[in-house]
Amino acid sequence: MRRAARFVLVLLAVLALVTVAAWWVLARTTKAWWESDLAMRSKLAVNSARVGLTRGWPDDRATVGRALEDITRDSRILGAAACLPDGELLAATSDYPLGFTCALVAEHAGRAGGRGFTMAPEDSLHLTATPLEGEGGVLGTVVLVHDLGYVDQRDAATRQVLFGGFFVLALAAAVATLLAARFAWKGWTLELQRALLGEASTEFQPMVRDVRALVDRLVNEREGEARGGPWDPARLKATLTRHLQGERVVVLANREPYIHERGEGGVKVVHPASGLVTALEPVMRACSGTWVAHGSGSADRDTVDAKDRVRVPPGEESYLLRRVWLTEEEEAGYYYGFSNEGLWPLCHVAHARPVFRSSDWETYVAVNRRFAGAVCEEVDSDEPIVLVQDYHFALAPRMIRERLPRATILTFWHIPWPNAERFGICPWRDELLSGLLGSSIIGFHTQQHCNNFIDAVDAFMESRIDREARAVVQQGRKTLVRPYPISIEWPVRWLHDVPGVAECRKAIRGELGLGADALLGVGIDRLDYTKGVEERLAAVDELLARFPEFRGRFTFIQLAAPSRMKITRYRELNERVEQLAAEINARWGTPGWRPVVLLRDHHEPQTVFRYYRAADLCYVSSLHDGMNLVAKEFVAARDDEQGVLLLSQFTGAARDLTEALVVNPYDLRQASDALAAALRMSPEEQRERMRAMRRLVSEFNVYRWAGRMLVDAAELRRRERLTGRLTPLSPLTGVS
Repeated sequence: MRRAARFVLVLLAVLALVTVAAWWVLARTTKAWWESDLAMRSKLAVNSARVGLTRGWPDDRATVGRALEDITRDSRILGAAACLPDGELLAATSDYPLGFTCALVAEHAGRAGGRGFTMAPEDSLHLTATPLEGEGGVLGTVVLVHDLGYVDQRDAATRQVLFGGFFVLALAAAVATLLAARFAWKGWTLELQRALLGEASTEFQPMVRDVRALVDRLVNEREGEARGGPWDPARLKATLTRHLQGERVVVLANREPYIHERGEGGVKVVHPASGLVTALEPVMRACSGTWVAHGSGSADRDTVDAKDRVRVPPGEESYLLRRVWLTEEEEAGYYYGFSNEGLWPLCHVAHARPVFRSSDWETYVAVNRRFAGAVCEEVDSDEPIVLVQDYHFALAPRMIRERLPRATILTFWHIPWPNAERFGICPWRDELLSGLLGSSIIGFHTQQHCNNFIDAVDAFMESRIDREARAVVQQGRKTLVRPYPISIEWPVRWLHDVPGVAECRKAIRGELGLGADALLGVGIDRLDYTKGVEERLAAVDELLARFPEFRGRFTFIQLAAPSRMKITRYRELNERVEQLAAEINARWGTPGWRPVVLLRDHHEPQTVFRYYRAADLCYVSSLHDGMNLVAKEFVAARDDEQGVLLLSQFTGAARDLTEALVVNPYDLRQASDALAAALRMSPEEQRERMRAMRRLVSEFNVYRWAGRMLVDAAELRRRERLTGRLTPLSPLTGVS
């Protein structure tokens, strides 16, 4: 009882403090409500008399005076006056306090930001200054004097009632809580203890599972922080060693991280413009292993050994790159055909019709089988860890599983997964789903994409959906479906060779022939119709049309890497973007200024990061995107904590980077408003937003992304070894 009494005393003390705080908040809130109400009432009163006021303004003072008298018929409006823009009194009612001169009112109105303000609080008077607008703009200001005596009385009565009611209810809640705790706590805790010990009590089993999972995760996080600190290559390698005994990882991806090309000066190494490569390459440098990819460079064959392998990165050589060769016909059917004319538009809601050809599908199957064979040749055990990347290899997981039934296969789908109805368009939907379900874990960027995948399996496959475990069970084998929002490395290694923000800004402005006060925007993309490049340039056009202040000052730089130019739709997009940029420049440009600078070429990472650092804003306008790492790269580049990110709401990154200005890229008016807001944003607000986004990107970087997947894979493999569930899959039908 003594302990309960002390608890009640503490509770009452806390309630007293809360009551005082609530009283203070209520007083401020009530005052703000009355001021807002008076401002609205004043605006309505002025608008109702607008015809009379504007008819006599500024020459017929008598007409203006009569209009002011009409306004003061409201018993709570004591007086009214009309002030000219230069601070001269035009007219006033007989009851208007002449001590409130127009000049004095203008001074106080400026401090209050145009809202109501109190000139003589001891007399309970409140003045509102409302602009009077005419056809040519603002004609002047109408000042109204309000009597707030009744407000004080109501305010005091309201606070007393609320104070008493709050205190009574709080006290009753405290008593009820004590009584409920006394009678329920002992039985509840005993029941929970029994459940934790595994004794009956099925009611608590879901909670017990959650508690144990939370404890395991907290322990792992604490151990990880103690051992490795923030997620970086060293911690990822330590995690792989601890959970997977340091096994090598085999990555299967269409795009290779380093391309060897012949040039005038000999063979040079090129870094492809690929978000997948941006994310995965740092992971491979940290974990070592083998990257299996399509060898597409003109000098790729000249740089590999007898087994088509080459060590990369050049000078570091921390992992192997295994190249697989394709003929032009195979590349046309597998890559340009089924992958990018079929699956790409199918998965992106960007109003492009997918094209499916039987010949492309047959080539896709054959190429998937060849790459799966190359993966099996690169493993060094019968229980390897394989990371299958993206929509180019939807069939490969099951093909690998057929040859390596004990493999741990993680498949990550880097683009959105459509809803079941849209996915049903694909003639080979069953084969694609069956191929992916050969994975141990399937990862997507967002939970919504996971839900769409599970719905598609539920609609088209014979399987059991375990929604609680977020898994698909087929032929006794469980495939987990998990969201793993991808990110970038932190810190970004390319920034070591990039000058500081001030130097980059000066250099870029000099290269473009712009003045020192020029405002710069930047967009970095492959030329792809899902990236919204046309909508982005149209938003710049709308900005210049609606906000003349930025003409001659703002230049938008679009770095556009040509992509998939063998596909007609991409060639047409390239032409439209070039034409649109030319039209905007012709409409708004001057001899010394271009509003749009279109740089269509492949740009190395160091060049890209120079533009990130030079820009005042970065606009990511994707019409549909799984994540979009350009947004996170821009944040990582801005170590000065300046710059504004405009981000399409249709990107996965919009769920992470909530401090960005999130827009609908189809709404050009909203997008142009956001561009203007970004260019006007104060350095303090930029710093606050950028600091929050940089903190998130640094903590949830690509090493953490990979670590989560690999730890989940290790835990799954541990459970499979304990239960012996390593049932081989039956051969994949329909894709022989």
